[in-house]
Amino acid sequence: MGLLLATVGARAGTREKPPLQYQIPLPPPPDFSALDWLQGHWTGKTVSPGPAGEVDFSVTPELENHFLVFREETSLAATPTLPASKESWVGFLGASPDGKGFVLRVFSSTGFMTRYRMTVDGPELHLNPEGGESPPPGWLFRRSWARTGSNKLTETVQAAPPGKGFFLYYSADLARAPAPAKPAPAP
Repeated sequence: MGLLLATVGARAGTREKPPLQYQIPLPPPPDFSALDWLQGHWTGKTVSPGPAGEVDFSVTPELENHFLVFREETSLAATPTLPASKESWVGFLGASPDGKGFVLRVFSSTGFMTRYRMTVDGPELHLNPEGGESPPPGWLFRRSWARTGSNKLTETVQAAPPGKGFFLYYSADLARAPAPAKPAPAP
């Protein structure tokens, strides 16, 4: 009898209470202001002593400015030590879980998924490998972008084979691509 009354009393009490609303506290968007100069579309060619090639690179804010999306397509000619390659990748840059800097999660057309810690040093950005869900086995890659002018930057990629030191994989000079022309209004 006591359990029944407690249940009835609880039901009667819930009719009078307003519905319970749940709210998930959202993290603030990361402060990407140090990367404003990098946002946009960039194109260019690799420079000697690396392999000849072309690079198409872009950075855009996405998802209510909680992430920057990096996209790149790179085509490199064969060298005596490396075969020709073509790779596309997309990366999502967000705040680091420890609150110190940024983490870039990269998904490549090669099937690898890697994670990089980004450090900002004035006009230079450095990506250092931190593993990931499916990194290239034994290989390490690090990448940097250096602002060399108001609409120019240099991208440098270094690679380290298993058990070896880093070598210059390629370097490219990129320029900001002009905005696409707006179509003329219909007469």
